[in-house]
Amino acid sequence: MKVQYINPFISAAFQVLEMVLGSKPAKGTLSMRPSIFTSQQCNIITGVTGKVEGQVIYGMSLITADKIASHMLGQPVRTFDQLAASAIAELGNMVTGNAATLLAEAGFPCNITPPTIVRGTNVKMTTLDIPALVVPLCTDFGEIEITVSLQES
Repeated sequence: MKVQYINPFISAAFQVLEMVLGSKPAKGTLSMRPSIFTSQQCNIITGVTGKVEGQVIYGMSLITADKIASHMLGQPVRTFDQLAASAIAELGNMVTGNAATLLAEAGFPCNITPPTIVRGTNVKMTTLDIPALVVPLCTDFGEIEITVSLQES
């Protein structure tokens, strides 16, 4: 995968997370996977279409998702309900939307699909046979794992 595809997601994630959560995340060690998959407990999945295409998964623990949703909603999340899921989905939507803008500015115009939330323990998702780059981001709310799998269409 080209670095031109991943950098917009890292930049957008830093900007959105700092704005929404009120603290700057720290980037962990990047890694490659032969295809896109996650084993996180709460995942926001967004698709990208256009000059580049593929999927992006924002994965985190249920505890991290609860903490982020509570912060975004301004009230404690006792049960991860539809409102909490909507807040978490919007976080992924904001990051992917900002990344799509940065991709377009770099000459890769694209559109994004509405986010999908997949929750549960011992859930493994695998899609596309496009290599994926994994970027862990450490926040005050817990770790968020961004898995980007894009290719030029």
